Amino acid sequence: MKNDSLSKHSHPWRWILAIAIAATTITSVGGVYQVFPLRWNNSSPSESKATTPPITKVAALGRLEPESEVIRLDAPLPLDGDRVEQLLVKEGDKIVTGQIIAILDSRNRLQSVVKQNQEQLKVVQARLAQVKAGAKVGEINAQKATVEKAKADLEGQTREQKATIAKLQAQLQGEKATQKATIARLQAELENAKTECQRYQMLYQDGVVSSSDYDSKCLNQKTLQESLKEAQADLQRIITTYQEQIAEAQANLERTKATGIQQIQQAKATLNQVAEVRPVDLQIAQAEVDNAVANLQQAETNLNQVYIKSPINGQILKIHTRVGEKIGDSGLLELAQTNNMVAVAEVYQTDIDKVKLEQQAVITSQAFSGKLKGTVSQIGLQVNRQNVFSSQPGENLDRRVIEVKIRLNSQDSQRVASLTNLQVQVEIQVDNPNS
Repeated sequence: MKNDSLSKHSHPWRWILAIAIAATTITSVGGVYQVFPLRWNNSSPSESKATTPPITKVAALGRLEPESEVIRLDAPLPLDGDRVEQLLVKEGDKIVTGQIIAILDSRNRLQSVVKQNQEQLKVVQARLAQVKAGAKVGEINAQKATVEKAKADLEGQTREQKATIAKLQAQLQGEKATQKATIARLQAELENAKTECQRYQMLYQDGVVSSSDYDSKCLNQKTLQESLKEAQADLQRIITTYQEQIAEAQANLERTKATGIQQIQQAKATLNQVAEVRPVDLQIAQAEVDNAVANLQQAETNLNQVYIKSPINGQILKIHTRVGEKIGDSGLLELAQTNNMVAVAEVYQTDIDKVKLEQQAVITSQAFSGKLKGTVSQIGLQVNRQNVFSSQPGENLDRRVIEVKIRLNSQDSQRVASLTNLQVQVEIQVDNPNS
């Protein structure tokens, strides 16, 4: 009975073992079948060759810009480093050729130069007329009066300039003394505050005073230190400001002297020569007039340069320099004709052979809705590094590209006229190479 029971229980295990052996055999045969057909198939490449789909589009990243170059307006070279006195436009304004965009702060100085040259021209013109008319007692007396007037003018202007300098020097001394007194007072208060802080520190360590009393006393020391620094800075600022004003007044004095002496010398020379009329005198007088006219024209040209004008009809894209600032390396502003916009696509060098002129293109961006349409108008002649990137992880940042310009349709150009340098995605419809 015991053996019969064991026999009955052992039959299921025999069936399980038989099934496992059969499955292993089938799997082994199947594995061999899979290996050898692959090897046989690899021996017939013509039967497994895939058909490459034709390329109908070339995609590239790009940017929008005006079809004409963006113009950067700068200060004329003689006025390089000037500050902007007035800015008459703002970003986005439409402008016309010759419109005044900004005025530089050299205007007043150059206007004075023009006025001086105008006066000088009047002097030499008067002398020429006098030479032509010949010597007359009245003219001689008049020229003497001119000399005296020039002397009086020089004396009066010199006296006025010296008074200005003396006044500035007195003001400097007065304000400097006042500020030094303030500094001395603050230094004394600071020393007292330091002493109090140290005393309260000892009292605090001995437990005599509270922490708040100790902090309050020492805070007063810090406050006085800041006040002292500020007062010292104010003193230096006072000295610097007045020294600059005094230097400017002294320069004006020297300029006034030089101009006055020159006018006196010219008036005296005219007086000495007025009595005699010779052809050579006429030639010299005429040459002086011509030279004065040339100087005046040059002064007027220099003055005209402070008025920065637009060279084109266009639109202000970006202002780099504001009122009161010096015009730096970035220039005053950028402008362009935005009526006709283009998309500059950076096409990979491996795709450039598929791009041809007059091919149609579609431009998209998250900055505007819909699509822009255009036509390939120019294919670059130089391979450059890629400048526009998609900022995707693992992106190759050293690709070589050729710039391709797509002229936008007129209506689409108006839509994006204010989006210069916007990054866009470009798809160029290329010819089918298999057609």
